[in-house]
Amino acid sequence: MRAKASDMYSKDCVKVAIRVRPFNKRERDAGSRCIVSMVSSSITIQDPRDSQGRRSFCFDYAYWSHSGFAQDHSGLYLPEEPGGRYADQDSVFQDLGVGILENAVQGYNATLLAYGQTGSGKSYSMVGYGPNKGLVPKLCDQLFQAIRENQDTRQCQVFFSMLEIYNEQVVDLLSRASRTPGGLRVREEQQRGFYVEGLRTVPCDSAPQVEQLMEQGTRTRTTAATHMNANSSRSHMLIILQLKQIFSKESITKQSNINLVDLAGSERQRSSGSEADRLKEGTAINLSLTTLGNVISTLADVAVGKKVVHIPYRDSVLTKLLQSALGGNSRTVMIATLSPADICYEESLSTLRYAERAKCIQNRAVVNESPTERLVKELKAENARLLQRLSRLGHEGRRTNDETKELRQLLTHNELQIRAIQTLWEQHLQEALKDWEQQYANITQERRMMQMHPYILNINEDAQLSGVVKLFIQEGEWDIGLCDSSPRFISIKGLGIQGRHAVFRNEQRRVTLTPLAGSKVIVNGNSVSQTTELQHLDRLILGSNCTYLFIGFPSERGGDDWSRYDYDYFQSELAAAEGIHLGEPEVQQVEVKDDFCLGEYYTFVLSLADSSAGSSQTDPSLLAVFYDYIKLMPMVAEVNQMSQELKKGVEFKLEIKNLALSDSKGHDLEKEIVIRVTSVGSKQVWMWSKAKFVNRKFLMEDVYQQHQAEQSGQNRVEGLSAAALPRDKDPFWDPMEPVLLGTAHLWLQSLAFRIPLEEQLEVLGSEGTEEAILQAQLVPCSSTGLPLGEDDILIDPSELLGRRLDFQLFLEQCCGLRWIREARNRGVQIGFRLFDCSQPLYTPAVWHNVNPLLDHRVHFASLHTSQHLLDYLESSAVVLELWGLQEGCTDLVSSLDGVRMTTEGVFIIDEAGPTDTIPAESAELSCSLRAFQQDLEELKSMNASLKTENQSLREQLNTARNGGEGVRGRSVRPSCDAEFARALKVFYHNMTSVRGQLQRLRRHRPSEESDLLGLRLFVDEQSRLLRDFSEQLEQSVSTLKQDVAAIVRRKRERSGIWS
Repeated sequence: MRAKASDMYSKDCVKVAIRVRPFNKRERDAGSRCIVSMVSSSITIQDPRDSQGRRSFCFDYAYWSHSGFAQDHSGLYLPEEPGGRYADQDSVFQDLGVGILENAVQGYNATLLAYGQTGSGKSYSMVGYGPNKGLVPKLCDQLFQAIRENQDTRQCQVFFSMLEIYNEQVVDLLSRASRTPGGLRVREEQQRGFYVEGLRTVPCDSAPQVEQLMEQGTRTRTTAATHMNANSSRSHMLIILQLKQIFSKESITKQSNINLVDLAGSERQRSSGSEADRLKEGTAINLSLTTLGNVISTLADVAVGKKVVHIPYRDSVLTKLLQSALGGNSRTVMIATLSPADICYEESLSTLRYAERAKCIQNRAVVNESPTERLVKELKAENARLLQRLSRLGHEGRRTNDETKELRQLLTHNELQIRAIQTLWEQHLQEALKDWEQQYANITQERRMMQMHPYILNINEDAQLSGVVKLFIQEGEWDIGLCDSSPRFISIKGLGIQGRHAVFRNEQRRVTLTPLAGSKVIVNGNSVSQTTELQHLDRLILGSNCTYLFIGFPSERGGDDWSRYDYDYFQSELAAAEGIHLGEPEVQQVEVKDDFCLGEYYTFVLSLADSSAGSSQTDPSLLAVFYDYIKLMPMVAEVNQMSQELKKGVEFKLEIKNLALSDSKGHDLEKEIVIRVTSVGSKQVWMWSKAKFVNRKFLMEDVYQQHQAEQSGQNRVEGLSAAALPRDKDPFWDPMEPVLLGTAHLWLQSLAFRIPLEEQLEVLGSEGTEEAILQAQLVPCSSTGLPLGEDDILIDPSELLGRRLDFQLFLEQCCGLRWIREARNRGVQIGFRLFDCSQPLYTPAVWHNVNPLLDHRVHFASLHTSQHLLDYLESSAVVLELWGLQEGCTDLVSSLDGVRMTTEGVFIIDEAGPTDTIPAESAELSCSLRAFQQDLEELKSMNASLKTENQSLREQLNTARNGGEGVRGRSVRPSCDAEFARALKVFYHNMTSVRGQLQRLRRHRPSEESDLLGLRLFVDEQSRLLRDFSEQLEQSVSTLKQDVAAIVRRKRERSGIWS
């Protein structure tokens, strides 16, 4: 249900509307599920991980724009059926825009806030796209239509302003002057409240003029984003329409401000708690949104009667400018947009909570009287008093020349001021019309050139800023770069752009691009250094991240759909060139998941289809890491360029971390992106999380912009010089800390049978590289630490239940440490955590040795072995973490808090005891494990029958007359249990070899530079490895079966003799 627009503001509460958008391409590719439902103005969101986890919210308006729509021939989106639930742009405007307009006409300030995560549909609702006009252009159309309808009763004046807030700096998007270092200042005046000093206000008398000014502001925003290396999704855009209505007959003037605010993306950086950044609070990039949330929460508390001492309006630029909109003199609407996809659950829920708090805010709106009109009245009144005084002086005969001259000067000054105020509107309007005519002529010229010449079109991360800048390549040779000294020069700015960056040649209807020495040019994802002929719709990246789409000659264009070449398309091409890409259905990799083999994360080609299901369904975790990767790629390129220009000597590189590396069951969990930071000179290394890197990038931008201002001779930005920045304030630097180099899995199954295990483990890094070979042993032992013998081997692990189990983990030596080969001044430690140990344990640090002897032994004991511990041993591994140490960082120390130990130094595990029946997590088994488990079940069955047989034999022997012969038989009969134990031990050692072979098979992949011959050789080698693996597995199982058959045969033969 929707309220009528006329009833919208019966109370001065902030009205809140929710709009749910359709799935985007990313969500469709992921096979996302809709988790949002809507009934009337109530909206419910379902937790995708919890079928019972539902949250419901109620708002003033709720718009379902997710489904039930069709596109007509003009491109307009409409409900599929008349009266359908789909809410189109016109429906949203009738509810929200009409109410805002009515309030402005009545003389109230009105504000519209658009809130939501990046890509949730804020800009579409506010501005629209193509024929689907949003709230802002529709409101402007209706505003000027209302002015024309009422021009007989009032004179109306409209002023337009457009600004952007980025990193707490205000940028005037309509300014003709160069950008002010540090941005425009926000001032406060008792009458006006907070305002932007020097902000350009342009008089307008038509909707097309406003539309043209918005295009001009968008162009400025695009250019500024490129020059400042800024991310538009992290900036706020404010459009201010000032409406002044002069009622001559009533001698009344009403003045109102319409604030249209497109807030920055509300998505939060996920943090695991281990990502604390010493400079986290140093950046102002999120300050405005954070402060806005604090203001809304505080005002919501005020609305319910809580006592509040302070409302933090002054804590950010945005909240200063929105003070009247939130709890002040304005009537305010918030439209919150959200995605209904399950992969956006956290952000969507956060948006709904934010909006729910906002609807509690109460404002105090009043009709505004124009200060300008009041000034005219005051000046006229003062002139009347001056004339009366002059007249009185004349009558009294006391007029003096000096006093008369002074009074007449005051009169003249006031008259000029009155005339200036009254003619200000007309003059400004004429100036604005001249600008508009010039802009219109430029637009006409641009459209004419588009039909004559090829050009490059800017592509921006924000779709609203794409296609704004067009650089034409006319006949002849054209340089492109920073300089513009030559008349045949195309000037661009951005990170990594050189003075003369490249040369375009347009000759004989062919366009070529030639990079100049040292410049970075990428065409269709591949770096080029030679002259390249460009084809229609080729993708160009100049410098670090200046992205352009090449539009060929008019005859080449046809009816191509250019919209698919968005920012993500460019980055996907770059990622594909690095081996990170979405696998096509016809070349999908088959992913084998098992407990022993973690090979899937070794490959850089991300397969996004569930091959086991035989469908093209995308794996959401792989898709998420892919989009994170392509989002971070340009950011890494930018910070590398900034590091180079600032001479920081630091390099950044993206790495994909598979969480299976740290999972004790080896499950292929979600992947995540980490950034490897390397100091080129000292070889020092840091590993940053995505959240930390994004935070640091904004700090780096501040330093870089300050450096640029100093280089160009502009006024020094407040703060320290970029060159003199102390190390603890430098976002490119961090204190030294240990680095996780890689992990190895030491599987614990043998302990369940009390069989010792000796392994040479490959320690693998996040990219599958071999970091070292680790020699490790698992040794079942007595309570005093003495190793157990073969007679202590168990056939059935359940025999351990309730009994004591002791074993030692022995880390003998680490060989071939790549970390230390690269720099000898480094060290390493091994860390591990077993079962229910609350804290990790670490070996002593060893330094400067590529093959260090660790000789580290730890004794563990379970006093009463539980089923939980047995399940853990049979299905899990102890994850051995290889930590790299660097000069200046402290060693990792084992924390013994909460760890129980005996006086002999034995670590106690499984303290819950035998009553602990926590079910073990189920895990997928590899083919080799399945075969082993089947054989093990057969062994258990045979063992049970043999035990029954043994019992029967004992009874027969006890009743036998010839006791001596029976005794002799028993004395020479070998123990069947011991024979089974020896056969099982052999099988375990064989399976260790098989497991290693399978790991090598999974890691084996062709070189990225392989040609056809190289691929053929790879296929041959792969076939050989598969054959060897199959033979080893078959031989191991066959040997076990033969041993078991021989034991059973001997037992039956003896049974026949003795009976």
